[in-house]
Parts: sequence; structure tokens; C-alpha cells
Amino acid sequence: MNPFNAMKKNLIPITMAALLCQASAQTPAAQPTAPAPSAETYYRQGQAAEKAGDPAAARKAYQEALRLNPKHANATYAMGQLKLNAESISARGREQKFGAVIVPDYKLADASLQESLDALSIVVERESKKTVTPNFIVQDPKNQLASAKLTLSLKSMPAKAVLKYVLDQANAKARFEEHAIVIVPK
Repeated sequence: MNPFNAMKKNLIPITMAALLCQASAQTPAAQPTAPAPSAETYYRQGQAAEKAGDPAAARKAYQEALRLNPKHANATYAMGQLKLNAESISARGREQKFGAVIVPDYKLADASLQESLDALSIVVERESKKTVTPNFIVQDPKNQLASAKLTLSLKSMPAKAVLKYVLDQANAKARFEEHAIVIVPK
């Protein structure tokens, strides 16, 4: 047999093998898919939602955790606690959202407490683009707060700090509830 023919006979399979190797090297590898969230992941999302003051999101996350693992002890306990504490969690969320609004300028001169709260409410709604509505309720059955006259000039402060200054001058205090901020005498 001629050495050239033998080489030709071996060259075809070698060339084919090289082409196949090159083609497979250029084919992108399959991307690994992210694992599905676990019951523990949903439980932690529920915890984060509680801290953020959102009991509805927390409930949804805990329910998903329990759907994935009905025996998840922490999610079961958290769901029970959520039923008991949903209002206080919402109130805490209201307080956090209110406190996060920055009031650029707040000036009062001899204003009543109600006028001061109305002005603060308008500024907070405007600065939060209507995502935060304070809903101030004054509970003053003995009319102790009616005579308070407030004068303030504040710049670039969180709404909660502005409220504290207003209440200090009026000798009042606030209680954050699920749907309102209740103002009472000290």
C-alpha cells in the first residue's frame, strides 16, 4: 500500500473528529437554572416584610413557606404571631413610612395644634407623592390642646422629627395606629 493512500485514509476520520470537537466547543453550555426558593427563603421574606411593617406580604410569604413545607416550625409560629400582632405591625410600618419622608421647609407662627398638623399633613403627602397620608386624629376631651400656639421654623427634617417638635410645643404625644396617628395630651 502506498504511504500516501494510507495517510489519506486516516486523514478523513481525523478531520471529521476535529470538526466535531470544534463544533461542540462552540455550542454554549446549558446555563444552570436557579434552584426554586425554599420554605426557609419564604420564611425569611416574611420576617423582612414584618420588619417593614407589611403584614399582608408577611402572611403571603409564610403561607408559601408552609405550602412548601407544612412542618416548618418557624413559619407556623410566625403565622400565629402575625394573626395576633398584625395591627401593631401595620402601625410600625405607618410610623416608618411617615418618618422616612423628609420635610424640606416647615414654618409656623402662632398656629394652633390643628393648623400645625394640617400643614404637616399637606407637606408629607406632597413630599411622598401621596404615598403617605398621616391621618392625624386629635383626642382631647378636656380641650387641653386647643389653646396651644406654635411657632416653628425647620428645614430638611424627617417628618417624625417635625411632629416631635410640634407635639413638644403643644405638650402632646402621638400614638401610631394601623390607620391613623392619634394625638393626645401628655
